Amino acid sequence: MSDSDQPTRQNDEHPYRHFETLAIHAGQPADAATGAVVTPIYQVSTYKQDGVGGLRGGYEYSRSANPTRSALEENLAALEGGRRGLAFASGLAAEDCLLRTVLSPGDHVVIPDDAYGGTFRLFAKVVERWGVQWSVADTSDVQAVRDAVRPETQLIWVETPSNPLLGITDIAALAGVARHAGVRLVVDNTFASPYLQQPLALGADVVVHSMTKYMGGHSDVVGGALVTSDAALGEELAYHQNAMGAVAGPFDAWLVMRGLKTLAVRMDRHSDNAGRIAEMLAAHPKVTRVYYPGLPEHPGHEVAAKQMKGFGGMVSFRVEGGEQAAVEVCNRARLFTLGESLGGVESLIEHPGRMTHASVAGSALEVPSDLVRISVGIEALDDLVADLRQALAG
Repeated sequence: MSDSDQPTRQNDEHPYRHFETLAIHAGQPADAATGAVVTPIYQVSTYKQDGVGGLRGGYEYSRSANPTRSALEENLAALEGGRRGLAFASGLAAEDCLLRTVLSPGDHVVIPDDAYGGTFRLFAKVVERWGVQWSVADTSDVQAVRDAVRPETQLIWVETPSNPLLGITDIAALAGVARHAGVRLVVDNTFASPYLQQPLALGADVVVHSMTKYMGGHSDVVGGALVTSDAALGEELAYHQNAMGAVAGPFDAWLVMRGLKTLAVRMDRHSDNAGRIAEMLAAHPKVTRVYYPGLPEHPGHEVAAKQMKGFGGMVSFRVEGGEQAAVEVCNRARLFTLGESLGGVESLIEHPGRMTHASVAGSALEVPSDLVRISVGIEALDDLVADLRQALAG
């Protein structure tokens, strides 16, 4: 792992190179009209033109561009070390735009065998209907992915860490597989955030985010993002973003920018708390397995330590007693709020099999029924540990 002050790579557009500084300043100069140090919320749908076609700053209609969203998109590109960032109404809207931009009927995609349930649903119930093929592979196994690539493959899709089993994929290794096959590598970087992991610098072509999670960070906004280093692909994505219209609204964009300013300090605290909790769970007699890449026994620990600055705030674990016991642990938690989503300052707990991953039941991606997933917040560690202990005690 590298120092927290390591410069963000692949970024030549900004005079300041360190992540914490870019998060606060990239795309967000003081307002030219008033000097406001925070980007205003341009809650506007249309813009006065100075004569037909005479656009001020290129703005004509807020589906096509909005100054608040533009500021966020420049910030996103800077933080991921890319050339083009695009903000959407949700993470799945971002995924949908990417897939419809780069795929055609008859194309094939390799997806993880432990993909997020919403991503699986998008492929299995939506994308497949217009002629795109997909198959699953263990993306932690480079050879398995290589074997899954077909002549019609166009994308290799990766989540690392994955949701909810915290699997780790060697991004640089799969970038090599993708280049050799002439396909694109897409990395869902939601669990790590751009602070902990920089997929573009490791060879990925596109990064996907649910901005709802760590980027927003306060459970008060829904949004998605795409970032790429390929300028031509960026233009194609921007065309489809406008043509399809699932853009982030100005207030949502503003909320995400506010969250990004504190992303670095929040992720440090999330990671510290989660690491300590994972160690406690690993030693607990009622826990049969813990999934956390920061634990030395995790099969992806060495790869995660190589490509991440920290191991993140997500932990999953299995409990003695099967599905009902796992459900009861979720129900007994007090400080950990029972709820879907993740990445907020408050801690959450859920049963993936019945909640976030119900859509993969009966498929190759089905998750263990005795699995509990927690999003570890930034509360006092002792309080979080005490709550989990009482929930497990029964």
